[in-house]
Amino acid sequence: MSHTLGNLFILTAPSGAGKSSLIKALLEKHQSNNAHNNEMQVSVSHTTRAPRPGEVDGIHYHFVDRAEFEALIKQDAFFEWAEVFGNYYGTSKIVIEQTLRQGIDVFLDIDWQGARQVKAQIPDTATVFVAPPSKQELQSRLTKRGQDSAEVIAQRMEKAVSEISHYHEFDYIVVNDNFAAALAELDAIVITRRLRKEKQIIRHQQLFENLLGGV
Repeated sequence: MSHTLGNLFILTAPSGAGKSSLIKALLEKHQSNNAHNNEMQVSVSHTTRAPRPGEVDGIHYHFVDRAEFEALIKQDAFFEWAEVFGNYYGTSKIVIEQTLRQGIDVFLDIDWQGARQVKAQIPDTATVFVAPPSKQELQSRLTKRGQDSAEVIAQRMEKAVSEISHYHEFDYIVVNDNFAAALAELDAIVITRRLRKEKQIIRHQQLFENLLGGV
């Protein structure tokens, strides 16, 4: 979608790498710098899993039942979808396309399989892999959450190894050891994508017409 002003970003990471915290901090930074300009947002995925404490339908996820989700699959309504730990997750085509046309950058928080599916359909997508600084630190972060049993943590660690094995498929890699440094690197990726020729031509079309016009 190089003809749209908005950029599509995919962030993938094993659970506990700090991906969600980085996205949240990046959005807060840009919203504070552009109080009257909603220039980026996180795509709200559909899921069949139950809401966790504090999660709100339509803000964190669109919570639907399996029958509704499977109907949307048949309608080809998703850029990508997957079943993870017995629950469906999917990314709506219509919502993302409309948002990008408005010049708003969209962030997808999805796994490597979803990233591969979206990239195949939209090659212009910028994919970012967020890696933990070590396996020990990842284990520590998952344990400190205090939300999951030892069995669930073990499952997440096993899944993390599978996720990390696909790091080489991504356009950018950010190692989240120092949070501030990782945030700065992610911000630099966003700025770089916005400054590409294709986007700047759309953004500054009137400027270049004036610059090249007669005196």
